[in-house]
Amino acid sequence: MVTGLLDTSVLVDVLRGYQPAEDWLATQDQLGITQIVWLELLEGAQNKMAQKESLKLLRRFELVELLPDDMAWAIKQLTSYGLSHHVGAFDCLIASVHPRLKVPLYTRNLKHFMPLIGNLALTPY
Repeated sequence: MVTGLLDTSVLVDVLRGYQPAEDWLATQDQLGITQIVWLELLEGAQNKMAQKESLKLLRRFELVELLPDDMAWAIKQLTSYGLSHHVGAFDCLIASVHPRLKVPLYTRNLKHFMPLIGNLALTPY
């Protein structure tokens, strides 16, 4: 069972060699990612080498599947916060597993996740 999930922003920091991200990640275990984070990170790869590095990093984490109830929750949140807080569909989908799992989301983007999951959104470093 995962003890926390990672947002794409943390993984991007790791791929860029940001030392605080690497140091923090070295102290963590049992972290997971959603399929949405997987897709976002791969989408950001600019070439085959970057894609290969992204896949290598992604395989280090447990993949957490979204359930139909998670999707329904994400739709409700997008309706509630999309316009007022400029929260996107992918952020709603990433956040959707947190009410069910009750584990933190480690992100550098508190602005978009705090309205969705409150104190479950944490800055890791």
